[in-house]
Amino acid sequence: MLVVGAGFTGLATALHLAERGVAAIVVDAETIGFGASGRNGGQVNPGLKRDPDEVERRFGAVRGRALNDFAGGAPSFTFSLIERLGIRCDARRNGTLRAAAHRRHVAAVERTAAQWIARGAPVRFLDRDAVAAATGTERYRGAMFDGRGGDLNPLSYAHGLARAAIAAGARIHGGTRIDALERVTGGWRARGARGEVVASRVVIATNGYSDALWPRLRRSVIPVFSQIAATAPLPAAIAARILPGRSVLYESGLVTVYTRVDAAGRLLIGGRGPLREVTAPTELGHLTAYARRLWPALGATAWTHAWGGRIAMTWDHYPHLHEPADGILIALGYNGRGVALASALGAELARRAIDPRAELAIPVSPLRAIPLHALWPLAVKAAVLRGRLADRLADRLEG
Repeated sequence: MLVVGAGFTGLATALHLAERGVAAIVVDAETIGFGASGRNGGQVNPGLKRDPDEVERRFGAVRGRALNDFAGGAPSFTFSLIERLGIRCDARRNGTLRAAAHRRHVAAVERTAAQWIARGAPVRFLDRDAVAAATGTERYRGAMFDGRGGDLNPLSYAHGLARAAIAAGARIHGGTRIDALERVTGGWRARGARGEVVASRVVIATNGYSDALWPRLRRSVIPVFSQIAATAPLPAAIAARILPGRSVLYESGLVTVYTRVDAAGRLLIGGRGPLREVTAPTELGHLTAYARRLWPALGATAWTHAWGGRIAMTWDHYPHLHEPADGILIALGYNGRGVALASALGAELARRAIDPRAELAIPVSPLRAIPLHALWPLAVKAAVLRGRLADRLADRLEG
């Protein structure tokens, strides 16, 4: 079987195919983990962007519950996989904090927490004093702590998945762009500048880097840049005051900001930035300035690294699984939660590739292009600007 894309989805799919004795070839136009899989904030977040009650309203009690269980359990799957394979990627299960900086977001965070608590998840709502103690900043009015989540070094994780897949029998080829797929007897022929391969089934796992390989695929998602700046390892006294329990944090709001302190004691802060690649922290001055606002003790701490990759946002904020033709499987659109979701979905895709009748936790949906897709850069810029203005106004009104 052929897997196009050497990110978390593709690598996890190839691993589980190979472990079940199926010959798997992974190809990528770039290198292993080149995209957002290797260049993200390293947060392993449970659940979906939508609240569990909303998921069950949309998909029905049975399918919705299965989807909630799958997404809520994706971090457990990921951490168990890392342990089983012995992947060295600084994996820590210290929980996640979804924090509300403004009054209008507190009720939403508390509502989400209540819904997960009702489902037996290790979740609790933190009031203003509790979240201040958990984060080391007075910025937040409340937060949801979710013990299922954590963090890891994403590029090390991608490389670990690749090594495990190869050890199980898969083959991985970087620098191998596939330009066309055509149906042939018994499967599909994939052609590129470096040659061609015929496979019985093809899994397309290109996410935010999807191109014209399959009709309408590129136009079915918005490829948003998620960018991160990192400090040098912090002095111990400062590091102890920032997220002291080492939970990762992401904000509830129109423009998400996320932070963590990694295993080496570096502070990472991520969010929206220029709609292009970045190579230096000076290009993300709005994020580093915000970090100093959160934790003034940072002072003149040096910011030494910056990176980012394109994530895929879907029109409905659900991950999308498509089967547009016999023998073609497509998975993408994790909406910023791809570390855990893509890892767990790899096992699902492998089952489906082996048995087309296998039931999947994520419903298969038609492949639809987003109307006026060519205008997405303007829409993203407008949404970010609107969110920042709303946050500034709330800051002024709330003192």
